[in-house]
Parts: sequence; structure tokens; C-alpha cells
Amino acid sequence: MQHFRLSFFVTAVCLAAAFYWGGAIGAFIAIILGVLEVSLSFDNAVVNASVLKRMDERWQRYFLTWGILIAVFGMRLLFPIAIVAAATGIDFVGVTNMALHDPETYSKHLTESHIQIAAFGGMFLLMVFFSFIFDESKELHWLGKLEEKMASFGKLESIEIILALALLLITQHWLPEAIRLEALVAGVSGLILFVIVDSLSTLFEDEEEGEDMADVLKKGSVMSFLYLEVLDASFSFDGVIGAFAITQDVVIIMLGLAIGAMFVRSLTVYLVRQGTLDEYVFLEHGAHYAIGTLAAIMLISMTHEIPEVITGLVGAALIALSVFSSIRYKRKHAETNHI
Repeated sequence: MQHFRLSFFVTAVCLAAAFYWGGAIGAFIAIILGVLEVSLSFDNAVVNASVLKRMDERWQRYFLTWGILIAVFGMRLLFPIAIVAAATGIDFVGVTNMALHDPETYSKHLTESHIQIAAFGGMFLLMVFFSFIFDESKELHWLGKLEEKMASFGKLESIEIILALALLLITQHWLPEAIRLEALVAGVSGLILFVIVDSLSTLFEDEEEGEDMADVLKKGSVMSFLYLEVLDASFSFDGVIGAFAITQDVVIIMLGLAIGAMFVRSLTVYLVRQGTLDEYVFLEHGAHYAIGTLAAIMLISMTHEIPEVITGLVGAALIALSVFSSIRYKRKHAETNHI
């Protein structure tokens, strides 16, 4: 329970602020948004945990404190405003006033930017999925021979980038001609950002000759922190847009998503501290398949509207199956060792 103390404190503060801003209804909506954020982001927490366990303790604390400020105010409030500003040509202050005083118009502009957002976030998450699937160093395979065969393709140079770009080009066929270039630029930008962050993380993981191991760990933790923030941003894009289906009050949306984001972070730390990923060996696999599904849904959503409940149910089903498989795997090996 100690891992969630800060989350409960943040929840109390956010609910008090939501009540002050929008009364009892505002506080109730904030609770709903928080619950939805947590339910749709469990796979995010699992993948976060797989990265967080490689970071030193100080940067783990930063992820839970400074990281939440970046996630809430940066990714769930300021970044959507920046997107609308870039799409409309209105200055940042003007869009902020629009969000506070004319949320209906702000929501409309944000929704109209969905294709670019989906292309950027979808490609970043797709690269996260591909980097896991085509990791030839993996020794444990959830899908057996099929997954082992896919991992072997990792020997091919830049197979993840080739496949991701191919899928992005294929999706252009179904988009209106007027928006194709913007979607292509957004998708390529998401891919480039992943490559930059992932490459720098790999660079710092390789200890240079004569460099102190503590310095290497520190540098690696910094890049892992940046990677986690970008990953969180990719998850949050659709959540912010989807929240407008419940309320158009950007303050309530921010407070509600803040509650969810804080619990996701606490859950991430809990998974690391309890060694859950070691206990349930296929949990990380299930989370990455859920991310791959989310990436596909985001790319498909550029042309077809897909309810968020489908994304949540598919993700939950994959996580549940991975837990079930992990339990079976543990029992099987326990029986083998006993014999």
C-alpha cells in the first residue's frame, strides 16, 4: 500500500480542485476519467516497469515525482494546446484561452488533428512493439515456435523500421489526398523520435572503456526516463481526445487524467519493487502485444472510428492471457523440478 500513498494524496488534491472548479459533478467526472485512464493503461504500466527496473533508484523517484508533472501538465494539457496551435496558426495563449473559455471549438480543432496524432503515436508504439518482437536475444517466447521465428528476423538489419514505414505508406492509400503528407510527416516523426531515444539508450548501456559504471547507469537512466515520458505521451494522445466525449472542460479532463496517470506510475513502481515481471514471466509479452494492438488501432483510426472500449478490452484480454500463461508455465516447471 505504501507505493500508492502519493497517488491517494494526488487524488485527494485533484478531487478537491475538481469540486472547487466544477462542483460535485466535476469531481464525479474526474473520478470516471481517472478510472478509465488506469483501466486503459495497465499495459503501459507493465512496459514502463520493464524499463524502470533498469534505472537507478534516484531516477525511479524522479519518474514518480517530476515525471508525473511532465505527464499531467506537459502531455495532457500543454501538448494538446501546442498541437491545436500548430494546426490552426493561433498563438499558444490564444489557444489556451480557447480551451478555457470556448472548449467546444478547442475540442473540434483537437479532434480534427486526430489523424496526425494517431500517425505519430501509432508509429512510436509500433516501433516499441517491433523492437520487442524482433529481439533475437529473447530466450522465452510466449507464442512458442511462431514467436521464436519472428524473433529470428531480428537478424535482418533495421527490419523494424522497414516494416513500420511500409505499414505507414500502406495506410496513406485510404487517407484523403489533402491530409496524406501531414500524416506521413507525423508518422515518420514518431519513428525518428523512437530511433533517437532508443539509440541513445543503447549507447549509454554499453559501458565505455575507462568510464565509471555509476556514470554509465546515470546516463542510461536519463535516456530511459525520456523514453518513458515519450511512451506515456503516445498512450495519452487518444485518451485526451476521448475524454472530450465525457466532458469538454479541459481543467476537469486534466485533473481526471492526472489521477489515472499517478496511479499508473505507482503501479509501475509496485511492479518493479514486487518483482512481478519475474513472477509472471509472460506479463511483459502480453503488454507488448497489447501495445502492438493499440498501435494498429491508432493507425486504423485514421480512417475508421474505433471505440476506446474495444482498445481497453483487447488490452485487458491480452494481459489476462499472459498472466494465465505465466501461472501455467510456473506450475509446469515446478512439477518438472519436483520430479
